[in-house]
Amino acid sequence: MFPGATTDREAASYVVVGAPLDATTTFQPGTRFGPDRVRRFAETYDDYDRRTDSRFSALGVNDAGDVRPWDDVPAYLDHLAAELRSVVYDESVPLLVGGEHTVTHAGVEAVDPDALVICDAHLDLRDAYDGNPLNHACVTRRCLDDLGVDRAVIVGARTGSEAEWDRAADADVEVVAPEDAREWVDGLDGDAFAGETVYCSVDIDGLDPAYAPGTGTMEPFGVAPRTVRDLVRAVAPRADGFDAVEVNDRDDGQAAALAAKLLREFAYSHAAATTE
Repeated sequence: MFPGATTDREAASYVVVGAPLDATTTFQPGTRFGPDRVRRFAETYDDYDRRTDSRFSALGVNDAGDVRPWDDVPAYLDHLAAELRSVVYDESVPLLVGGEHTVTHAGVEAVDPDALVICDAHLDLRDAYDGNPLNHACVTRRCLDDLGVDRAVIVGARTGSEAEWDRAADADVEVVAPEDAREWVDGLDGDAFAGETVYCSVDIDGLDPAYAPGTGTMEPFGVAPRTVRDLVRAVAPRADGFDAVEVNDRDDGQAAALAAKLLREFAYSHAAATTE
């Protein structure tokens, strides 16, 4: 259980769902261990948050456990989306913990947002990778082209194929380079995403691998943790769903600790905004 997620499902405002999918990882596998590690490395965090003067255990968080994957990825994503949709129908906010980034497909399908805000080292705008359109390298493309997302903001992207950069030049994609991320976050105001529903996704490889080495496809020159923290804090009040993905077991817990902290930051910020 995610520490502090002690509320019964029927009364929950937030529901943690683990999605340990590890089917299309293209370099270092291990995302199947991500949800367990995120829960484990959240154990040391204090319940009280001074910034919001609130306790995580009082936010109404439930941990629904993991939706265990199998080798049919399309069927699994359909099933995962149905599980997450039940959270949305209960008027709760899904907090999805991956698992490879492909699971964001299910989160977005369930929440059905207008805008997708992603922290990611990679554009993930390939139409297919190794012939597979549901590869983790294609998830942003699928959200835009297949799931009806109106626009995507990719913060921290610093690599992609030529075809991906061409797709990123279209009007429905905004790419914020790592060196511009701080200014972009600081420039968000109350009018940001006005009139839009939003889904927030953090691929842990969006952060510099010096801070989060436990991920499948490390890419140097990434975003600093405080910038990602502030991104999550800024977007959370406008978001109807959140995920932290691509954590594996190839480090001493740095990536999992960051993912757990970012999940908590999302919940604190979202709850503070909805109770004002």
